[in-house]
Amino acid sequence: MPTASTSGEVPARSKRADAVRNQQTLLAAAAAVFVSSGVDAPIREIAARAGVGMGTIYRHFPTRADLVVAVYRHQVEACAEAGPTLLAGSGSPLVALRQWVDLFVDFLVTKHGLAHAMQSDSGGFEALHSYFLDRLVPACAQLLDAAVEAGEISPGTEAYELMRGIGNLCVGRDGDPRYDPRRLVELLLRGLQRPQSS
Repeated sequence: MPTASTSGEVPARSKRADAVRNQQTLLAAAAAVFVSSGVDAPIREIAARAGVGMGTIYRHFPTRADLVVAVYRHQVEACAEAGPTLLAGSGSPLVALRQWVDLFVDFLVTKHGLAHAMQSDSGGFEALHSYFLDRLVPACAQLLDAAVEAGEISPGTEAYELMRGIGNLCVGRDGDPRYDPRRLVELLLRGLQRPQSS
């Protein structure tokens, strides 16, 4: 019986891993385009950034809503997984929290277009929102708890409360180039910090 190496065939597991990697690359490219150009960005812009043909995108995601939902889920997972990684690799929990909030803001830019893309599926949108809370509130709570424990921020701020506040600051960005939510989010994070003793 010929082996994969002698027959020239790629083992199924390797093909599957490649397909997953390619899809992750495509979703990362779509997320970056959505952040810079909005969820109504041309599919050709996403294809160019991902280095694939438009047909590849339509084969995986027949409608724009399918693509937006997949990007949403991809970003939720990336944000959830980034929390512990940033905490382990940063100089301080507060630095990790700031980096995570930056990812969260990018995600929120995409999320604001999600409701429009899913106009006819409000039940699906609600299920995605629950998924978002289930995955991201614990990640944010872990970062907040670590920063409190390190004495970098004052206790008493709940993860949901912080995320909701950041979300509200990001809503005003839509269509107004003079408004920069990141600047106000930075002010919010500074407000969490414990005063430095002199």
